[in-house]
This record gives sequence, C-alpha cells and structure tokens, in this order.
Amino acid sequence: MYNTMSIKEALQDYALQKLEEQIILAYNGPYAKHHDYTNERSLLQVRKNIIDHYMLQHQEELLPDIIAFNDALREALRKMYDKAYAIYEANKGLGEYVSVEACCYLNNIYPKLHPVQGEDRQELWEALQDSGWNVLYDSGVTFPFRLNQDTNETFDDFIGMNCQPPNWNEGLDQELTKDLHLIDAFHNLFDHTEFAITDFIYCRDFYYEFKVEIVE
Repeated sequence: MYNTMSIKEALQDYALQKLEEQIILAYNGPYAKHHDYTNERSLLQVRKNIIDHYMLQHQEELLPDIIAFNDALREALRKMYDKAYAIYEANKGLGEYVSVEACCYLNNIYPKLHPVQGEDRQELWEALQDSGWNVLYDSGVTFPFRLNQDTNETFDDFIGMNCQPPNWNEGLDQELTKDLHLIDAFHNLFDHTEFAITDFIYCRDFYYEFKVEIVE
C-alpha cells in the first residue's frame, strides 16, 4: 500500500491518523499526567515503527533533510559546547569545585518544514517530547555535556567524530549515507528515542538548558 504513496500521503494514512489521535487523547485526556505512562508509551513505539518502516524505503527523497538536520544539529551542539565553556570560565573562581551540565533539545514548537501541518500537530509534538513518554529524550538530543576541572573532552569526542569511520548511520542505507558524517546525536534520536525519523529531520531550531554546581 505505502509503496504507491508519497511521503505526505503516507504520513496522513488513516490508520496512522487514528493512532496519533489516540496518543493525543492519552496525553491530554482527563487522566493525563496522573499515572505511570508505561502502557501509553507503547503507542509511541508502534507509531515510530510504522513511520520508519515506510520512510526507510524513501531515503533518497529524505536525504536533503537528513543532511540539513545533521548540519543544524552539529552547529547547535557546537554553540552549546562553547557556551558551556564560557559559563564555566565565568564561574570557576567562585568555589573549590565548579561544574557545568549542558543539554540540547529540539525546539518545542512543531517544525514548520514538516510536510504534514494541522491544528493537532503541536499537541502531538508536545506528547512526543515529554520525557515521561519518550524516556530517553530526558536529557535531549544526546547525553549531557558535563564540564569540570577534570574534563578534557573535545567537541569531536562529544559528537562522536573520534571513531572510524566517523559516521553514525546505523539503520540507514549504508551506501547512500556513507559520506554524510552523521553525528552521534543523530543516531541517538533515530535509534534510541521514540521519535520517528520524520519527526526530527525537519527541525532546524534548538534550545539549551545549563546547570551550574558550585561547591565552596
């Protein structure tokens, strides 16, 4: 069925729409946020499996957005990394021990570039980003960057470009993506969180959270 559909048509498939309506209802319904989300979390897993199963048959069409997202994500993490160092330098004389923890998140506004738009999309986006549901997104697009007097992690270390070959393309067409230099954070979103690939590759904006610990 999906092989004859465009990406937009597939993402608007009736069964998928009904599944997403159930996700929104479970997230915003009368019992939302008052119990363990373990059962509802499976809805995100099913949705991801359905979307990724189809989208991975159309990787050539998705390739420009995969590249653009990976570039934007790398730049966002670079800015976060530099900002964490600036915060650390500004505070390191205030105590015997100073540490900074930095996390990067996808913009909390539903991506305007996404081929499917609608009144319920922001509600769905909020459900997808909730770490009660999407547990491994709790620290954002990748693991936190932690900085203290013992840190010697370079930026390439942090984004996973210190391995050979430097390309985190597990699960994608190996030949098609062999020269993309996908970073570890891309792999984390695609392989470990409950985001489908078309949830995040249309994002171009991000935000950060910084925590500073000072022990006098």
